[in-house]
Amino acid sequence: MFERLLDPWVCAQILTTALLAICFLQSGIDKVVDFKGNLAWLNGHFAKSPLRAQVAPMLAVITVLECAAGALCAAGVVQIAWMEARTLALYGAELAALNIVMLFFGQRMAKDYAGAAALVPYFIVCIGTVLLLAR
Repeated sequence: MFERLLDPWVCAQILTTALLAICFLQSGIDKVVDFKGNLAWLNGHFAKSPLRAQVAPMLAVITVLECAAGALCAAGVVQIAWMEARTLALYGAELAALNIVMLFFGQRMAKDYAGAAALVPYFIVCIGTVLLLAR
């Protein structure tokens, strides 16, 4: 088993999936724990955008999808390591990429171009993980 885990492809799959699990679970849990604080900040962030009336539902959707992506990635790490399967990790990475696209759209609509640009490396990691897992 340990020899398989040291295979470069398997190791890369586990590490990138673990990175996404940490990123999306932390972000999703933060939104659950401090929903009001996140909502207040986002209301200000979107105050001058066409999305200003949709902030609460958008935050709820992003929160659920971030938690789901993180949980799928975490379960996917276990699945890759112990069951030699990648299904959950792949679904988690794809959902993570979708989350980044939604966040990118929001940042662009809020005219926060620097914030949108900061999401691009996360998107690249998500797509790289999808490609690694699809192998």
